[in-house]
Amino acid sequence: MVEFIILFIAAFAAAGISGAAGFGGALLLLPLLVAFVGSEHAVPLLTVAQLIGNFSRAGFGFSKIQWKPVAIFLVGAIPLTIVGALFFIQLPKTLVNRFIGLAIIVFVVLKLFGILKLKPGNLLLIIGGGVVGFLSGLVGSAGPIGAVVFLTLGLPPVSYVASEATTALVMHTVKLVIYQNFITLDKQFWLLAGLLGVAMVLGTWTAKRFIEKISPVNFQKYISFLLIAIGLYMLIHG
Repeated sequence: MVEFIILFIAAFAAAGISGAAGFGGALLLLPLLVAFVGSEHAVPLLTVAQLIGNFSRAGFGFSKIQWKPVAIFLVGAIPLTIVGALFFIQLPKTLVNRFIGLAIIVFVVLKLFGILKLKPGNLLLIIGGGVVGFLSGLVGSAGPIGAVVFLTLGLPPVSYVASEATTALVMHTVKLVIYQNFITLDKQFWLLAGLLGVAMVLGTWTAKRFIEKISPVNFQKYISFLLIAIGLYMLIHG
């Protein structure tokens, strides 16, 4: 019972972070899930929790979703999500996570100092979608990289969060279908997934009230700080 309470609180906090920044919550929740349910079930469980969380994020900002970039992003994301999910039990997750963390830190530093400037466009969305889809299927989440791609569009906070959440919603659905071919998801799994889902919805609703009041400039600074923090966490802890 204590474990369920801890995971509920953690999922609420994770959804609050994801709801405000568009990413990050999964990376904070994953270590706890590994500790409680083991690495084999942690990624599928995280996928279900994120599926519910992203559904609520997309729903709360539905009218602000930018459908064209979402569709273009998914052109690259869907097929490579399938590939990543098929290989997720075969490659060392720690090494991949550290690589992602390093890539995030390098990108943010280059962007903050104006050394690297990505131009928004269809090619960036397709390539970015492919990278995010593959890594999401492989290690459970690649939200920070997806955030980097969508930040180039210069969308208002609610529009940015809802649009990114829509792409994540599709990818998590694809992953869950693939994962079921590898792992038996029993009744206890779905019970815990439902509990985490409720926490995700509550956390997302709380975060939406925050991002509606923050200015775009401060929002960009907040996301850059969070990207570096998560990148360092992934680089150090894998």
